[in-house]
Amino acid sequence: MPKVLFNGYLGRMGRTVVPAFDATDDIEVVGVCDISSTEDSFTLPSGRQVLAFNDLATAVEAVQPTVFVDFTQPSALVGSLRVVLPLGVNCVVGTTGTSPETFAELIQLAPEDTTLFCAPNFAMGAVLMMAFARQAAAFFSDVEVIEFHHNGKKDAPSGTAVTTARQMAAIRADAGIQSASPGAESELEYKGARGGNVDGIPVHAVRAAGFVASQEVIFASLGETLRIVHDNIDRTSYLPGILLAVRSVEARSGLIIGLEALLNL
Repeated sequence: MPKVLFNGYLGRMGRTVVPAFDATDDIEVVGVCDISSTEDSFTLPSGRQVLAFNDLATAVEAVQPTVFVDFTQPSALVGSLRVVLPLGVNCVVGTTGTSPETFAELIQLAPEDTTLFCAPNFAMGAVLMMAFARQAAAFFSDVEVIEFHHNGKKDAPSGTAVTTARQMAAIRADAGIQSASPGAESELEYKGARGGNVDGIPVHAVRAAGFVASQEVIFASLGETLRIVHDNIDRTSYLPGILLAVRSVEARSGLIIGLEALLNL
């Protein structure tokens, strides 16, 4: 049974995910951590109390987790993984904004039977949206990505958008397709109006109150367009993917990026 230390339990995702772990009979929450925590203990919805910490090194030593789950901030993630990976603690990371290259370096700190699992998105629909986008990528002359998130999200564009663009760009490169995405031609050129450039694909990030997470991939060729849209309307949509990851990591090893690796997509 995975013994989970959850990092970021006071955040939006923590308030959703920790109760979901507590509701299972095959995942045990052994401790929670958050840099803003001022308490020594935390009461789970079941009524069981677990230790609470604001220092990760102290938390790991005290509760001896087998799985570390992180939903915090990009600026804190690398330091956290440097604490837990050398101890052989399997990791499930939902914090976005860190490159695959950095994750590849970090897994080298861990014993060889340790797993570092990172996903840009844990929603099943989002994973399928990315799979469908990969299928379509070689058949249209142009493609752009627009993603929408709540205004508290720190990274832009989102990890899902960057991953989607990079995966499509690789497929399009193999197919010899180069997007025709000109910039502004008038003297009134506004920097950033065409979005960010991710491996040649324009990616637009919207941050506004009222959104949870949404992404639209727009394909276009002469005389037609195709839109693939996924909307997260509630954070509970992430739970099946997170539960799957936590239940899977102890039986695997090495660096795994993307929920599709666990779904055979």
